[in-house]
Amino acid sequence: MVQRASRWLSNLGAHATLEEDAFVTGAWVLTLGGAEQSHVNVDHPEQIFYEYLRRLANHVDEQAAPGAPLRVLHLGAGALTLARYIEKKRPGSQQVAVDLERELLDFVLEALPMGDPKNLKALIGDARRVLTEELAAEKFDIIVLDIFSGSGAPHHLTVPGFYSEMNALLRPNGIVLVNVGDDPPFSFADSQIQAMSQVFRTLIASAPTEIFSRRYPGNMILAGTQSKIDMAMVDRLRAAGPHPGTVLFGSDLDGFGKP
Repeated sequence: MVQRASRWLSNLGAHATLEEDAFVTGAWVLTLGGAEQSHVNVDHPEQIFYEYLRRLANHVDEQAAPGAPLRVLHLGAGALTLARYIEKKRPGSQQVAVDLERELLDFVLEALPMGDPKNLKALIGDARRVLTEELAAEKFDIIVLDIFSGSGAPHHLTVPGFYSEMNALLRPNGIVLVNVGDDPPFSFADSQIQAMSQVFRTLIASAPTEIFSRRYPGNMILAGTQSKIDMAMVDRLRAAGPHPGTVLFGSDLDGFGKP
């Protein structure tokens, strides 16, 4: 029998539901208001189902020597899929998860606890406020922004000033990773590429190849860093997939895919 748990989210005004994946033992699907939001395999957290999360994980794999612990800030928690991946692949990593929905974080962690709870700090509140007030004195190897989709994104989380505030919290060679969901003609993705380009020395975009044609909706991962472009790393990102996929940087991002 498939197990299921549910909780009302007062801020969102909808139910959060965790339900066992009927096809993958040990995996769960998180839905918010009936819309699928996250997939996590708690038995094998190194296995990632969503393509965009796999692309985020590829950047995590490149950030330090294999197995080396990292300090990671997650702005937007979901089912903590990437946090669990990091915990599995890089034991001892110190992570902070920030979410506006108190009930969501509590619900997820009660139903699906982390393997080592002491290495995850959960904070509730607006991502920008928490970052600039509660975390202003801290430094991270990776900051992951996985909150918004398209034009519905809160404006104050999409502007160059916010990316500058994230940049200020990075350790040397640190990286900001942003999940951008958008629809044709990808004007929101363009705006985020422009905003991040004002802050970071290097900007890399990765997505399914069809996304760069601007004809299909989907998720693009933007990676911003002050480090110089590493072509060997770009080649590894391209090889890592998921396939078919494309990795662009530099001038290739200027009006990507326009005929």
